[in-house]
Parts: sequence; structure tokens; C-alpha cells
Amino acid sequence: METIKISFKEKLGYGVGDLASNFIWAGASTFLTFFYTDVVGLTAAAVGTLLLVARVLDAFVDIGVGVMIEKTKSRYGKARPWLLRMAFPFGIAGFLLFTNPGWGGAGSLIFAYCTYLIVNIVYSGINVPYGVLNSRITQDPYDRSVLNIFRMFFAVVATIIVNMLTMPLVKTFGGGNTGWATTYGLFSGIAVILFLVCFLSTKERVQPTVVRKEVDIKRGFKALFRNKYWKQLVLLMVIFYINGGVNAGVSIYYAQNVLNDAELVGTLGLAGMVPVLIGFFLIAPFIKRFGKRNVSIAGLVISMIGSCVLIIDPTSLAIVIISTVIKSFGFVPLSATLFAMLADTVDYGEWKTGIRNEGLIYSGGSFGLKAGSGIGAGLVGWILAVGGYVGSQAQQNESAIASIQFMFIYLPIILCLCMIGILLFYKLDREFPRVLADLEKIKKMQE
Repeated sequence: METIKISFKEKLGYGVGDLASNFIWAGASTFLTFFYTDVVGLTAAAVGTLLLVARVLDAFVDIGVGVMIEKTKSRYGKARPWLLRMAFPFGIAGFLLFTNPGWGGAGSLIFAYCTYLIVNIVYSGINVPYGVLNSRITQDPYDRSVLNIFRMFFAVVATIIVNMLTMPLVKTFGGGNTGWATTYGLFSGIAVILFLVCFLSTKERVQPTVVRKEVDIKRGFKALFRNKYWKQLVLLMVIFYINGGVNAGVSIYYAQNVLNDAELVGTLGLAGMVPVLIGFFLIAPFIKRFGKRNVSIAGLVISMIGSCVLIIDPTSLAIVIISTVIKSFGFVPLSATLFAMLADTVDYGEWKTGIRNEGLIYSGGSFGLKAGSGIGAGLVGWILAVGGYVGSQAQQNESAIASIQFMFIYLPIILCLCMIGILLFYKLDREFPRVLADLEKIKKMQE
């Protein structure tokens, strides 16, 4: 199909949106469980339940956000207006997330539920439109992959910054409640500015091919569930983010209780993120030659090998770093292509059903992200509780250490196998040229 060349400036501007998101989201993924158990004083089991219940409930909010996007009419488009509208609420919610009012056990738990639900709802309101924006900037599948690479590159940059600076900044700002609130107040302010940059730097171009412009929501939902590749992608995203949620949540516990130094979480984060940054610079030619699905499967195999390396000596920092580098490099292909594959299901759905429903499709993707992250975070709390972990206890028992090692070493292997199984059924890469060609014919017939 005839496409417009996307400038480097616009790609950069689009990528900055995930830099904004992850100043809060990466912090929540990596430090929130620790903040709740070791700063606020909540039990690991209560935290696990909180993180699961809140995210799964909020995942259904994403469907409402998808409907909202479908009904949006603005001179800025369908998705971009929401970046502008939700930037400041996102910053405020991020600040409140790491605030401890000191209301005691029950009061602090209620406050945690409220602030965590708020940040997830606001995140839906800005992140679902941000995802939709990819499919509305361009219809070229390779450019979509490149946009996604920029997006994930900046997500990794934010994760590195947050992982490396959070603990030192908390200490610099006085530690305890004040240190955490001040640190995430700073991060939240930066996130607001970056979302505004993303809004100003991007443009929506893609319009529906079919004559019918308005989307009937009931028919839109029916069309959604006729899209087999969308259903596969949502399931894949759930498992992908379960893995991410577990890995992010357990890292600080592994650093503190297996490597005996909580501040090593920054080192582990750096070891996990630098290979990803390097990989993003190298992966595009492989995607172009072998396709999104094939490079993703190969990467997951590499990641499993990395997890197996850790079995050699789980207490050796050198082995942990080597393992982390290999695992992270293996996740580059899927990280670089996941949202681009989701964008491709928009065109497949339009080809299959005659309805182009970006908002609903991306709300499903965000559902996968939220549900997966919630399950992953919940698993960390629950498995810690089963192992007998006590946040206020300086020395943990053997079963608690074993539960931490299981989540850090063996659970990722199981999840990688599940993702490979799903990808074996994903064949849209091969079918996509015909999908675009047919849509182009329809478009020319209508002109």
C-alpha cells in the first residue's frame, strides 16, 4: 500500500511516550511490592492479593477506554487527544502511589488499594491511546516495527534510570516515607513533560478503508472475537507480562536475600537492560528478513538457555549477571515486535470483518498487559508468603529463599515454553501482504 515515510523526529517523539510511562510503571513493577512490605509494613500475602485484584479489575477498565477511543472525534485524531488530557492526572497518580500516610495496617492497606487502582485506571486512559497511535501513524508493517523498537528502547531507558536511581535517590532525600514520595514526585513530573512531548511530535494519518466510518460497538466486539490473531496476541501478552511482573518484583528480593545486598538490584537491572538496548539497535534487519514471529521464537529459546546458566551457582553475582544478560538479549525480539504484531491485527481484523476497531483491539492488548502484570506481581507476593517470607525479618528461612530462587530461575523457563507454544500458531506474518493488498483494492474501488 502507498505509505508516508515516517521521520526520525516522529519516531523519536513516539518512543518518548514509553519513556514517560515507565518512569512510573517500571518503578511500580520493580519497587512497589518491596515498598509495601518493607516500608509501609503490609504482609506479603496482602500485597500479592492487592496487586492481582487491582490490576485484573482495572484490566476491564481498558475495554471502556477502548470504546472511548472509538467514539473520540477531535482535530488531533482519535488517540493523541488522550495523551494531552491524561498527562497531568498520570503524574499526580504516580506521586500518590509511593506515598505512605501512616494510617496503620488496615488504613494503609485501604490507601494502597485506592492509589494503586487510581494509577492503573489513569495508566489505562493514557497508555491504550498511546498504543493505538502506532496503528494510526502508519500502515507499513516494517515502520510499525521500527516505531515499536523506538517505544521499547525508551521503555528500557526509563527502566534503567528508575532501577539505578531509585534507591540512591530515596536515600538522598532522607529515606523512609519522605525519600520515596520525593523520588517519585520527581519521576512523575518528568513523565508529564515527556507525554506532552509525545503529543506534540506525532500525527495520525491512517483512516478506515471501508466506507462505514462509525463503529457500532456491539458489532465491534463481535468482530473482535472473530479475529483469531488478536486472541492469540492477548494470551501471549498475558504470559509475557506475567514473566515481566515476576522478574521485576522478585529482583530486589533476590538481591537482598540471595546476593545479600539490596542495592545490587540496580546492577541486576543494568545487566538486564543494557543487552536489550544493544539488541534494539541490531534486531530490525532480522525482523525484516525472518519475520516477527520467527525471531521471537528464536529469542525465547535463547532466554531459556540464559535461565539454565543460573542453575550453575545461584549465589554467584558473576553467574547471575551472565545469566541475566543472556535472558534479556533473548527477550529483545518479542519486546521489539509484540505491539507491532498487535497493530497488524488491526488490519487483519478490518480485512476479515470489514470493521477497523483500533481502540477495542488495543484495549485487549492493555488488558493482557494489566492482567499479566497483576498475576505476575500477585505470584511474587503469594509465593513469598508460601515460603514464609517476613518483611521485617533480617534473615529469611530456607523455604523463603527457595521460593525466591524458584521465581528467579525456573518460573521464567516454564513461561517461555508457553509463549513459544502460542507463537507456533501465529501465522499473520506470512498472510499480511495479501491482507494489505486486498485492503488497497477496496480503497481504490471506493475512490
